[in-house]
Amino acid sequence: MGGKLEGKVIPEHIAIILDGNGRWAKKRGLPRAMGHKAGCEAVEQTVRDCARLGVKYLTVYGFSTENWKRSEEEVGALMNLFRFYLKKLLKVAKEEGCRCLMIGDKRRFAPDIIAGIEQLVEETRDNSGMSFIIAINYGGRDELTRAVRRLIRERDALPEEMRKEVTEEAIAACLDTAGIPDPDLLIRTSGELRISNFLLWQIAYSEIYVTDILWPDFNMAALEDAILAYNGRERRFGGRKS
Repeated sequence: MGGKLEGKVIPEHIAIILDGNGRWAKKRGLPRAMGHKAGCEAVEQTVRDCARLGVKYLTVYGFSTENWKRSEEEVGALMNLFRFYLKKLLKVAKEEGCRCLMIGDKRRFAPDIIAGIEQLVEETRDNSGMSFIIAINYGGRDELTRAVRRLIRERDALPEEMRKEVTEEAIAACLDTAGIPDPDLLIRTSGELRISNFLLWQIAYSEIYVTDILWPDFNMAALEDAILAYNGRERRFGGRKS
């Protein structure tokens, strides 16, 4: 690794809120669907860039539980993009040796999309490179609600010490991200200063980096800038240095 990141620490886990597809399209006089298509292409390239930089985990916010409130036309276009890019991501994952995971509640999707998700996860299960995690039909509050329900439902199967009291470890074990380390760096594009219900539990101590770049324009240079900013932070966890 050379260039701007020579000698810099690469975050183990990067999470990204992909924002600005619609504004990117509007600036160019294009339909919103074209912005989402360009955004998918940016995801594809970012997966390659992160894998080659040595990032171990990359989580992207692909489709939130709130996105169903968008127009029927826009949601339909997004579903068709999922169908197309699930196949493309399988190709990218195989080329880069990535393992693909999904977080969120996939039950609301059409059967063919669910089958595509399951194929992507299954066919990359044994890959030993970067873990690429896609959050679809995901919301942090929804995840926590489902985790609590699971904790109540499966309480009797927990180790005795976890049954005596609800611990952070017990809750974390019931989250969609069980077994995945928390993000070191959260990137948000388009300049918006909010978390948007993303990984509410997991980003408790993540460094947050906001860029005005709209997601379809996000590239390696923008990724390098985010990692450089991360290297300039003094990492603390509840008052403890990292």
